[in-house]
Amino acid sequence: MSTRKHTALPKAQILIEALPWLTRHHGKTVVIKFGGNAMVDEELKAAFAQDVVFLRQSGLKPVVVHGGGPQISAQLDKHGLVSEFKAGLRVTTPEAMDVVRMVLAGQVQRELVGLLNQHGPLAVGMTGEDAHTITATQHRPEIDGELVDIGRVGQITAIDPGAIKALLDDGRIPVISSIARSQDDGHVYNVNADTAAAALAAALGAETLMVLTDVEGLYEDWPHSDEVISKLTATQLEKLLPELSSGMVPKMEGCLFAVRNGVNTARVIDGRVQHSILLEIFTDEGIGTMVVPDGRGVTDGQGGVR
Repeated sequence: MSTRKHTALPKAQILIEALPWLTRHHGKTVVIKFGGNAMVDEELKAAFAQDVVFLRQSGLKPVVVHGGGPQISAQLDKHGLVSEFKAGLRVTTPEAMDVVRMVLAGQVQRELVGLLNQHGPLAVGMTGEDAHTITATQHRPEIDGELVDIGRVGQITAIDPGAIKALLDDGRIPVISSIARSQDDGHVYNVNADTAAAALAAALGAETLMVLTDVEGLYEDWPHSDEVISKLTATQLEKLLPELSSGMVPKMEGCLFAVRNGVNTARVIDGRVQHSILLEIFTDEGIGTMVVPDGRGVTDGQGGVR
């Protein structure tokens, strides 16, 4: 009996530690950007699906948004199409766009929906084209003072969250590919998945935006230090943006947009850690970097430092 007590007690303590967070987040929408290593490592993919289902069964309303950079590059290679990047964005010709659409909606999304649905009839896949969820116009980045045409890369102009809300109200987990319908020419656009997740989080009035990355969070003084900033305000983040590595910019710009548009917290977390989502949402320490709106003090509403 004493052995059983001994082994069961830590489990009970872990569950009890989660209680204030479960209470706080109950019924709230959480938008999760799925990406990085978690997309290509089988064990991390399975753990991610378990985490998302756990959130759903714990009374939260998770929404998953994904891109698929590595998978798109691999498929373009197979089709003999060159992957070219300008200003950190993939140059997307009409031929490349067909491949992007096929990979995101027909491969990455299908696999994710399948993993989630191993746990019940929960996930429903859609793209930003469905029910006018994401609308975009052509994005022309500025390089050396000139606007450059990089093809079917979109800049989001409107979000209609109606279909996602209907799925959430039905107890489903929406899984959304970052493709947008065109506002003006009947085509579709490839949109940055970090940007899409942030725009959807704002439109849904989400409690939290979580962005999975391949780093521990935002570093204090990279490359001189690997100390992670655990929390910062929107204004503090805005000042840091010019110094960030190009890969982190769309993620942190997304976090900034989210907290400036009604989302309570935005977090960048290490997707290489199994169950990082649960660690971030349901523990006192949390992992990664949390961005909060200006005017929020150093407490997290639970009396802790996060």
